[in-house]
Amino acid sequence: MTCFHPEGVLMDTPENRGNTKSLITLQDSLANDKILEARALVCDGDHNLLVDFGCIRGMIPREEGALGIREGVTRDIAIISRVNKPVCFKVTGFSKDKEGKPCVLLSRKAAQQQCMEEYIKALKPGDVIDAKVTHFEPFGCFVDIGCGIPSLIPIDAISVSRISHPGDRFQIGQDIKVVVKSVESSGKVCLSHKELLGTWEENAANFHPGETVAGIVRSIETYGVFVELTPNLAGLAELKENVQVGQSASVYIKSLIPEKMKVKLIIVDSFQEEYSPGALRYYVTGGRMEEWRYSPACCDKVVVSHFSEI
Repeated sequence: MTCFHPEGVLMDTPENRGNTKSLITLQDSLANDKILEARALVCDGDHNLLVDFGCIRGMIPREEGALGIREGVTRDIAIISRVNKPVCFKVTGFSKDKEGKPCVLLSRKAAQQQCMEEYIKALKPGDVIDAKVTHFEPFGCFVDIGCGIPSLIPIDAISVSRISHPGDRFQIGQDIKVVVKSVESSGKVCLSHKELLGTWEENAANFHPGETVAGIVRSIETYGVFVELTPNLAGLAELKENVQVGQSASVYIKSLIPEKMKVKLIIVDSFQEEYSPGALRYYVTGGRMEEWRYSPACCDKVVVSHFSEI
């Protein structure tokens, strides 16, 4: 059974290196219909992707560069942006290039089509899967969920603590976990992320009243300053002069109130510091979720996510 991964996962595996090391192994990969990976070195003027196996050069023709290119629903930037990055593909044949040299014909589209039919369309709401961050937009984060097939995490689904841009939480190329919200008949997958980062109680258990801890200033309101302690836990501090959104802060924890889902803080200091999103702690790393309740049982306000097929 074929396992499907975001692009880049296979490239340096012993199996993939063995399957791409010679003309003979590439011929075997054609005969056995294998999905392989290599780094795209050039996108030529006709938007064909060229890869170099060392023993021979390979080419992914433009129309084989991605699902939807032929139909015009996928833009050519989906091909151009793969230069100097891993690409997945199937070997489709052997030919000669414009200079008369031997060339392996490849199809990324064929690998994506198999991934779509055998993996993505079989996903169910609540499935926890691997993804790789590919690019940001103000409204969310795009990820590769298999063979370069993109999906979106809306910005409000990234974490409970509100952020102004996906780059506040992720880095391009980062391997993350996501949970499937829905799968349309077309194969379009809707994702979420915050449900994997723990409940209020799970996050609050890492902190205690009387401690002074690190945080990030996320928003300043007329009634106080919201400081993020973890991606799924923020507290409210009183207004303080010269505090700015995005600053690092040291905060004193006055109290943790589970029945109100509140953390009361005092800002000890805030300062500018180059911020880079750190490693994420996942409380769920696999399997399937039926329901996720963020709020404590003692809290009147219920914050819950349900995962069910539409």
